[in-house]
Amino acid sequence: MMKKWMVLLLTGLLAAASVTGCRKLEPNETPETKAETQTEAKADTQTEKETAAAEAVTENTQDTAEAVTENTQEAAEAVTENTQEAAEAVTENTQEAATEGNAPVAVTTKGTGKVVVYNWGEYIDPEVLEMFEEETGIKVVYEEFETNEIMYPKVSAGGVSYDVVCPSDYMIDKMIQNDLLAEINWDNIPNISNIGDTYMKWAGEFDPGNKYAVPYCWGTVGILYNKTMVDGEIDSWDVLWDEQYKDNILMQDSVRDALMVALKRAGYSQNTTNEDELKEASDALIEQKPLVQAYVIDQVRDKMIGEEAAIGVIYSGEAIYTQRENENLEYVIPKEGSNVWIDAWVIPKNAQNKENAEAFINYMCRPDIALMNFDYITYSTPNTAARELIEDEDIRNSTIAFPTDEMLENCETFLYLGDEMEALYTDYWNKVKSS
Repeated sequence: MMKKWMVLLLTGLLAAASVTGCRKLEPNETPETKAETQTEAKADTQTEKETAAAEAVTENTQDTAEAVTENTQEAAEAVTENTQEAAEAVTENTQEAATEGNAPVAVTTKGTGKVVVYNWGEYIDPEVLEMFEEETGIKVVYEEFETNEIMYPKVSAGGVSYDVVCPSDYMIDKMIQNDLLAEINWDNIPNISNIGDTYMKWAGEFDPGNKYAVPYCWGTVGILYNKTMVDGEIDSWDVLWDEQYKDNILMQDSVRDALMVALKRAGYSQNTTNEDELKEASDALIEQKPLVQAYVIDQVRDKMIGEEAAIGVIYSGEAIYTQRENENLEYVIPKEGSNVWIDAWVIPKNAQNKENAEAFINYMCRPDIALMNFDYITYSTPNTAARELIEDEDIRNSTIAFPTDEMLENCETFLYLGDEMEALYTDYWNKVKSS
């Protein structure tokens, strides 16, 4: 379609042509005056042409400006609409995530970077790590250790900057005393509300004021026995000194756990710093040694399932597994008391990704996630909201997984006793092993 300014321009040209090229002489007009008149007409025509062109350009510029303004407004409205839709989608997804698991949980927001986790072997459901990465956008770098004693020098040396570590009670105590841990920002871990008060109280024994540690798993040390291979029920550590079970007794190959048995049997604290009590416990273990089939750690589980021994000292989480495999096995916390152990998440002071670490810990405290880990590793969860989600009633009410307060009355958590006393414990244990 011809532009309006072009039409005006052509009209002006045609009008000029009719005036300058075809006009007759007026009366009393000479050729000279006619020429002057034509010159003036040409000038007027040129002025009209310029005016028409200017008006056309102005009008075209206004049209263009209006079009640009209209398009800009439409684009702005589109961006605003898309932004609102995106925000609504994020809000909706966040609300769905917050209600998943049938229990109140904190909102998980997208993060960046990574989190370096140092944990016990086979101590987390691998699917949980994948879910955390997908939901938060934080990459998990995952390493495993076998004992607290292997973990500690790596963290203390600082050669590797771990963001999250899962030590046991007494080792956390040691790490606090040696200024290796960073205080947790509880504002970043709202899911701590899912951890039972009882477990936070126990954690307070090795983490005064609950500044550094978030309980992850817990349990007890007790006696696992085969009901078809012993006489009657067992309720005391004394059975481990009963000669009729010679070569049918499995003891823990661990300084603190082995000495704990003898100390508790004698009525002493498992955290004693009294050398006379410690010597008495060591002598009792030397006396017992001829009755012991083997000093083991993980092997006690398989040996008891295979009925290779009648009695074994074992962790409660392992006991739950063995009962699934052999219905003749029974677990008991001796009446003299035992060790209540707690493994907890902590953040080393040299962590490079502290906020990501806190996001990871908060995620582990989510009820549905805690349930997944409980199902995978069978160690008791301190997450009371997760316990309510356990579908198997027998497990949910199991006194192995969740012993009563009465059963735990004489139990303690291990504490760090200082380097000098730790060395003394090790010396007395070495005497047992070398006797």
